Amino acid sequence: MVSLPHPYVLHAAVSAPCLCCRKGKDQFDNLEKHTQWGIDVLEKYIKFVKERTEIELSYAKQLRNLSKKYQPKKNSKEEEEYRYTSTRAFLATLNEMNDYAGQHEVISENMTSLITGELTRYVQELKQERKSHFHDGRKAQQHIETCWKQLEASKRRFERDCKEADRAQQYFEKMDADINVTKADVEKARQQAQLRHQMAEDSKAEYSSTLQKFNSEQHEHYYTHIPNIFQKIQEMEERRIVRIGESMKTFAEVDRQVIPIIGKCLDEITKAAEAVDHKNDSQMVIEAFKSGFEPPGDIDFEDFTQPMKRTVSESSLSNSRGDGKSEPKFGSKSKGKLWPFIKKNKIIETLLGTKLSLKLINLNTQVWSLIEGAGPEDFSNLPPEQRRKKLQQKVDELNRDIQKEMDQRDALTKMKDVYIKNPQMGDAASVDHRLAELGQNIEKLRLEVQKFEGWLAEVEGRLPARTEQSRRQSGVYEAQNPSGVNSCAQDRESSPDGSYTEEQSQETEMKVPATDFDDEFDDEEPLPTIGTCKALYTFEGQNEGTISVAEGEMLYVIEEDKGDGWTRIRRNEDEEGYVPTSYVEVYLDKNAKDVHKPLQKISE
Repeated sequence: MVSLPHPYVLHAAVSAPCLCCRKGKDQFDNLEKHTQWGIDVLEKYIKFVKERTEIELSYAKQLRNLSKKYQPKKNSKEEEEYRYTSTRAFLATLNEMNDYAGQHEVISENMTSLITGELTRYVQELKQERKSHFHDGRKAQQHIETCWKQLEASKRRFERDCKEADRAQQYFEKMDADINVTKADVEKARQQAQLRHQMAEDSKAEYSSTLQKFNSEQHEHYYTHIPNIFQKIQEMEERRIVRIGESMKTFAEVDRQVIPIIGKCLDEITKAAEAVDHKNDSQMVIEAFKSGFEPPGDIDFEDFTQPMKRTVSESSLSNSRGDGKSEPKFGSKSKGKLWPFIKKNKIIETLLGTKLSLKLINLNTQVWSLIEGAGPEDFSNLPPEQRRKKLQQKVDELNRDIQKEMDQRDALTKMKDVYIKNPQMGDAASVDHRLAELGQNIEKLRLEVQKFEGWLAEVEGRLPARTEQSRRQSGVYEAQNPSGVNSCAQDRESSPDGSYTEEQSQETEMKVPATDFDDEFDDEEPLPTIGTCKALYTFEGQNEGTISVAEGEMLYVIEEDKGDGWTRIRRNEDEEGYVPTSYVEVYLDKNAKDVHKPLQKISE
């Protein structure tokens, strides 16, 4: 309760009563407009914060989608690339951006709960309070106006009665002075004047009472009721102003609270960037792609001043025939070795317009083969070091699969034991089928492990024992595909002492027209069989010079493995080629030469 009236009330108190009421109504209208404007400002700020939260959510969603888009896919080639420090730093950046997006979601959530939600409830309360205050103000205004109307009515009635009393008194005096008027008329006029005077006195008393009452009500209205209402409206408006200021402060605090966490995210990105090690990445590339081969030796000078016959140095890429074996000429019938890549080599020679050495032709042939098909199961298309790594990875993967299957089998075994001890929990026989499946899976995986471990032992046993001669033959031009291995097997021929030779010497002897060269191989006789073999696994011979075999198939052996991992076999007179030695089981038979025995009888 305030002791002093509102300023505009003081101004109104010295004016006429009707003017006071009119000004009081005007002030209520002005205050009503101002408070409504304040509520509109508050709602506008709420809308602003809502849109800010939507922007934060949208930004966080876009950041998460961006991070997810560039995350490496599981079990893909991209996942392998993230072993380098630079790519790991990028992965760390993606993860930190995901956390960064989370902080923007926190901003949105806090603004929604601390600002939008609170202000929305406050606006509803503010509207109800404002409505109540202005209702009280209008009620007080109506009451004072009603009192004013009563006062005006009492005043008019008192004025009318006074005028009537004056006229009655004048009429009485006139009648009393007139000698022609009877005494009865004079008495009647006198009584009427007295009656009018009494009515005027009554009206006067009523007017005086009404006036006192109105003055009291008016004083109470302008000095008590209206100031109280205005004070409440003022306090309401001030609370609104304070509340919107606090909300703006909270708006800033919500952002400030996440700054340390965002700073940590940025620090982690910086830390990951500083951890990038170019030397380490380079070393990893070297370890990943080193072949294990040694560079080929120097090529010796070939003296073309000699008439027709040239000797190729032993250290060159093309090795001469072994001692004790005559060197076949290009025009002779070759009965010991077919060159399955001759037609592709002719295409390469035609395109290049010059005669290339066999090693360069082999390189181009391997590029052809790389386009034609995928690598074999034993990774024999890869260089030794790469093959060893792939085989080791395969063995580790199979061992992990075996461990998983064994864990499942152990868990099912324990479950079966529980069912046996507590039959009400389940049927023990229901897990037998699954246990049998797991046992079969484990056995299959163990066989696979043995197979790959055999290949791995073969590779690890060969790597340190290679001679300078074999390293030179399998140099950097051996391509990483099945045809690279096949070409090496097909281009080699064993000499009496077991060393490898290549038919490069035939290629470099002389240049013969392509048609004559084709006729050489079209007319040659088939090699004699030296035994039989049984295919242990299915082999898809997709490259030139190889032959496809099915598991369990019996075939003839026409040339045994000379140490290069390939065995030459024949299915019939028209189908022959090379298969990996590890894919077949060979039965050598000295009596089988030059004779084609039925394969069924031989296998028996």
